[in-house]
Amino acid sequence: MFEISRLDPDTVVLNGRLDAASASAARNFLDDIESTCRLDFTELEYIASVGLGLLASVQKRLMATGDGLILANLSPHLREVLTLAGFEGIFEFE
Repeated sequence: MFEISRLDPDTVVLNGRLDAASASAARNFLDDIESTCRLDFTELEYIASVGLGLLASVQKRLMATGDGLILANLSPHLREVLTLAGFEGIFEFE
């Protein structure tokens, strides 16, 4: 199961599993982000390659206007996955 919601105007909370089954809902939500935003990964259990691609796509769009995503509260496992994917070079980790 996957849920995505706004905690406040600058923070989006991801909960559950971001995989192929949830990618469409996540894309619809993240496509509305138009400026720098903090993604809170506290409750995210798993991210599949489709989720990584989605984050990269949103980051590319935001970087074109000088903004970007900040990835926060990553578990050690998710931080390792994102590091291995090369995301430390294109995202700010908090």
